[in-house]
Amino acid sequence: MKRLALPLMITFGLISICILMVIYPVSVWNSGVRGLSIWWEVLFPSLFPFFVISELLLGLGIVHFMGTLLHPFMRPVFRIPGTGGFVAAISYASGYPVGAKLTAKLWEQKQITREEGERLVAFTTTSDPIFLIGAVSVGFFQLPAVAGILAIAHYGAGLIVGLMMRFHGKKKHQDTETEVLHTEGNRLKNAFFAMHRAREEDGRSLGQLVQQAISSSLQLMIVVGGLVVFFSVILELFTQAGFMTGMYTSLEQVLHFFGLPKELSQSLVGGLFEVTLGARYAGTLEGVPLMYKVAAAACILSWGGLSVHAQVVSILNSTPIRYLPFMLARAVHALLAAGIVFLCWNPIMKSQSSMQLSDPSDLASLPLTGLQLIPLQLALALVFIVFLVLVTTTYVWIRRYIATGPRS
Repeated sequence: MKRLALPLMITFGLISICILMVIYPVSVWNSGVRGLSIWWEVLFPSLFPFFVISELLLGLGIVHFMGTLLHPFMRPVFRIPGTGGFVAAISYASGYPVGAKLTAKLWEQKQITREEGERLVAFTTTSDPIFLIGAVSVGFFQLPAVAGILAIAHYGAGLIVGLMMRFHGKKKHQDTETEVLHTEGNRLKNAFFAMHRAREEDGRSLGQLVQQAISSSLQLMIVVGGLVVFFSVILELFTQAGFMTGMYTSLEQVLHFFGLPKELSQSLVGGLFEVTLGARYAGTLEGVPLMYKVAAAACILSWGGLSVHAQVVSILNSTPIRYLPFMLARAVHALLAAGIVFLCWNPIMKSQSSMQLSDPSDLASLPLTGLQLIPLQLALALVFIVFLVLVTTTYVWIRRYIATGPRS
């Protein structure tokens, strides 16, 4: 009987959605077009190039090259191989769900175990800086100054989640001081050997690599687009049917219990399903202190919305990586991000007078969508990679100094 409960619930839910689609056909059409517009104008131009580039970098062995360089830092700190540092840099620059895509690829190439994949995808599923700054801070809040505290809360909480996730799973491998110190001298040479070996094992010609990268990336983009449209329609149907009102009321009681403005319920419920909608609601709320609105936006960005969760699940479907650790990590990320906003608000936000746009027309000059995003995201990814390499080198030098003492 218990085995039949879940299929019956799913069947009942799908039949209910079909009935609602018949009752509200205009809302279904408008929400579907809106979701398709988001996919085509925002997600496709910003994600598709990174999907293709990530496939090429894996096939050419460049990911393995970077992984060897970053291994001495990523393994003892986050308990993931060095390739995870490359995944983190790319995903932090390009946003969800690129981290899940690269994690699945690493598992297919047997570069990571299931638990390492769960650790990696848990803290590399983040919003991209362009969306956080351009769309949320400037577009929704019309306050460029909140971008700084949003970034600190969102990415800082992500790194904390990564440190927390290092305790996830059994400890099977851990670099020792001797291993790190002995590999440091030949780290660059070993990185080139790793790249060459990965290229030989791949075996595909450059033409085949490009063709298959474009083909698999297009298939994944179609899945992402379908999920965005689906959740856009579902959210609109629930709103028209009045289901969202009950969720708003329930959440208002919870917010009131914790002493938070009940007006945040609409943005938080919207962000539960779709990150863009929830962030827009948070930015346009009236009569709510700015600190609470920014905290709600940070929470929504870190949770990602069920639409992003569905995208990640669809990507990881071919791997043994489980959804539950990812979901728990997203919930912890959301709470930590909101807490960091409250904790850092007074030190960072000195005055609200400097938050206003000098000219509203500045919004039109910001490259929020389209092909203009690609060079910025690539530059950010390169900055993150260089930063990680410098951090790794400094980390290894410090460990060598502690172990061997100063050299003459």
